[in-house]
Amino acid sequence: MASGGRPEAAGMRAGLDKRPTDVAAMFDRVAGRYDLTNTVLSGGRDAGWRRATREALGARPGSTVLDVAAGTAVSTVELAAGGVYAVACDFSQGMLRAGADRDVPKVAGDAMALPLADRSVDGVVISFGLRNVADPRASLREFHRVTRPGGRLVVCEFSSPTWRPFRTVYTEYLMRALPVIARAVSSNPEAYVYLAESIRAWPSQAELASWLQETGWTDVAWRDLTGGVVALHRGTRA
Repeated sequence: MASGGRPEAAGMRAGLDKRPTDVAAMFDRVAGRYDLTNTVLSGGRDAGWRRATREALGARPGSTVLDVAAGTAVSTVELAAGGVYAVACDFSQGMLRAGADRDVPKVAGDAMALPLADRSVDGVVISFGLRNVADPRASLREFHRVTRPGGRLVVCEFSSPTWRPFRTVYTEYLMRALPVIARAVSSNPEAYVYLAESIRAWPSQAELASWLQETGWTDVAWRDLTGGVVALHRGTRA
C-alpha cells in the first residue's frame, strides 16, 4: 500500500482522472453485488429508469442496438424487449461475467474504441456510464461513428436536480448517506465514494446536450427523471 493508506492508492477505487484500467478494475470488484446495490441506492427507481431509457430509444423490432457500459446486462435485457437485438458491451469483464446468465449477446469493449464497424447499429444506449469514461466527447463521436443514419443515441445519466433546495439535500445524500448505505450492501463500498464524487462533478443537462451537438448529433433534447436526479439525453444520427 502506498504511504498514507489512501483507498484509491490501495486499488480500492478509481480516481476522477478516470484511467480506463483503474475504472474497469473498480467495476470488476463491485460486480458481485452491483445490481442489488443499485436498487437499494436508487430506492428501487432503477427499473423505472431502464424502462424510460428503452422508451426514449424507441427501437423497432428487428433493429440492432448497442448497450454501452452495460455492466451485468440487466439494462440490455430491458432493451431487448419487443424483439430488438440488443448487444451488451462493457470494458469490465468481471461485470459481463456477473451477468453471464442473462441471455443477450455480450462483447468486451471500450466506449472510446468500440469493436464495431462504421454505421453498423440502429441505436446506441449508455446508462450511468458516460461519466466514467476518460473522454466523454470521444465516446460520443464513437457512438456517432457506429450508428446508421437516422439512428438514435440515448444517454441515461445522473444529473442536476432542478429544484435548488432538493439539489442541496441530494448532494448531502451523495457524499454522506450513499457511502454508508453502500458499506452495508456493496462488495466494494469504497468504490461508491468515487461514484458519488463523479456524480457531483458531472455537468448540467444543458452542458451535456451541448456535447452531443458538438460531436455531430442532431435533434438533441433531454427529459428529466426523478426531479433531475437522472436525465435522459437523446440525439439522432443525420
